[in-house]
Amino acid sequence: MPIDGMSRALPHAAQTPTVAIVTLGCSKNTVDSETLAGYLQAHGVTVTDIESAETLILNTCGFIEAAKQESIAAILEAIERKRAGLVRRIIVAGCLAARYADELRRELPEVDYFFGPEAYEPIVRAVRGDACYELVGERQLSTPGHYAYLKIAEGCDHPCSFCAIPLMRGRYRSRPIEHILAEAQRLAERGVRELILIAQDTTFYGVDLYGRRRIAELLAALSRIPGLAWIRLLYAYPAHFPGEILEVMADTPSVCRYLDIPLQHISDPVLSSMRRGITRRTIERLLETIRARVPTVALRTTFIVGYPNETDERFAELYEFVRQARFERLGVFPYSHEEGTAAWILGDPIPPEVKQERLCALMELQRGISSELNRAKIGSRQQVLLDERLAEGEYRGRTEADAPEIDNEVFVRSSRPLTPGSFVSVLIEDASDYELYGTAL
Repeated sequence: MPIDGMSRALPHAAQTPTVAIVTLGCSKNTVDSETLAGYLQAHGVTVTDIESAETLILNTCGFIEAAKQESIAAILEAIERKRAGLVRRIIVAGCLAARYADELRRELPEVDYFFGPEAYEPIVRAVRGDACYELVGERQLSTPGHYAYLKIAEGCDHPCSFCAIPLMRGRYRSRPIEHILAEAQRLAERGVRELILIAQDTTFYGVDLYGRRRIAELLAALSRIPGLAWIRLLYAYPAHFPGEILEVMADTPSVCRYLDIPLQHISDPVLSSMRRGITRRTIERLLETIRARVPTVALRTTFIVGYPNETDERFAELYEFVRQARFERLGVFPYSHEEGTAAWILGDPIPPEVKQERLCALMELQRGISSELNRAKIGSRQQVLLDERLAEGEYRGRTEADAPEIDNEVFVRSSRPLTPGSFVSVLIEDASDYELYGTAL
């Protein structure tokens, strides 16, 4: 249902309505938009570009301040298009709409409807006036055809003090394993070679439905689907990490030796205030276990700097930890003070310029680590999944250690034509901080 219950008496101007979907935020929103596009098309709605659409749907993010500002800017731009007569209807969906429905309704009366995440049927009704049948797996991929995100659950039960996701997406809800496998089968039949598993916490999968974590079983079952060459796991929560994942990863060729495990900090007082349910020593033991059982694993993590109780000494502890841990991939975010979260009462005492200094210091440290790790690959042969043809004889791709859009890239030269979406063996001849360069063999 619309969050604000608002409905405008706008006539349908065409027998075949046209919509454009603008996706903001994370890969979970990408999947939501792809599912919405498929559902709309199944109901006779044409999904097109912004210039051709009579209805503009904005799938927004409300996670942190920067994401909220990006979403607001997109809404204001859409309103200007409506005032200029370039679009008839604006629908704002997703996390921002779920979190700030009342404020948005008051401040942006030009918007025709507000919906929360996954409001597929209500949006179809808003566009068409009816919805003929239930959603049965329709999805229009917005990624290149050879890789796709697969959302295995929605919502989150973790009490992290800085995070507003439970306010917007609710409690953790696993999808039935048979539904996930059926969707994965359909994607493989469409030519998807790499499947990227996502949720707010992928390692919690199954607890609500089956009473136990079943992510390892799911990975093993997905690996048996013909055509899937890479299965990649994102958003693995470190507390209570299920070690059986590592057995599947080590023993199953199609499960990438890659693990995205957001740690957020390493100082015990900060971790405690963040309500992460884990200590520095537990994190260190977990990393030792992961690397011992999957020696070739590429570890990606993220950290938050500028959390309210992050003193200079606690940041120095984090900096030294990153220097020693030598993560293959790393991202850093400044703390965003979000109303409604448990950390709200702590205030936001660390100035923005200090947060930025700490962010830059960590990223500069990681740049050097990444450069060293990349240069160690010169002379090696790497299996590369080609994402794009750049020019004649020039291609861009990724290794098993790289998720799309967030990790390193490989630039490939070839004397013969290559096809995006295919795998090729590449001799690495040069490297920079975040790129590898080589020739197809």
